[in-house]
Amino acid sequence: MNWIAHIFLSEYNIDFQIGNYLADPLKGKIWQEANESLKKGMNLHKTIDSYTDSHQLFKRSKQRIGKGVLRAVVIDLTYDYLLTKNWDKFCKIPMDAFFDEFNIRARNRLKDIPKNAQVPLERLIDYDILNRYKTLQDLEKAFLRVDKKLSQRLLKRDSNSRYFGTVSKNISNLEDDFLEFFPQLCFEIKKYINESKLTHWKI
Repeated sequence: MNWIAHIFLSEYNIDFQIGNYLADPLKGKIWQEANESLKKGMNLHKTIDSYTDSHQLFKRSKQRIGKGVLRAVVIDLTYDYLLTKNWDKFCKIPMDAFFDEFNIRARNRLKDIPKNAQVPLERLIDYDILNRYKTLQDLEKAFLRVDKKLSQRLLKRDSNSRYFGTVSKNISNLEDDFLEFFPQLCFEIKKYINESKLTHWKI
């Protein structure tokens, strides 16, 4: 799963959400003075990724788009798009309000976290990245953004953007996979966090 899903799957607490997001840019290494909510968010990120990567529905989605080393990344990004498309099925809070509130609260926390954590979080806020997965055209741009971060060595083997045509042609089937998978992921996550703090969830 990608950033939107990780933030949604968190307890409705800004530090928990930030920790869940930062697990990727910080490679799962939290700073020593981080509070428990930040640590729990980062730990949950690992649980989400492990469950997702091993799930048969996620594997089926990868199979739908052919072969390549970046298929998992492509499906992660596509599932974020599909989450925004189906947002009202899963969240009580309208999507724009949810993202706006996250951005405001996260910006207020920037001064309290180390520089290496500030940089990716500030970029997420300043570029309003959470709001950039709403259409298939947005998804294509996301593939291109991720490609720019890849090494030339990897780009010679594969790229995210080369999958866009296949994803577009298979988007209905991928959406079926997602809608079957995501509630199962939510059910699994409830085992690891305080369910009373999932006040934004509909499921």
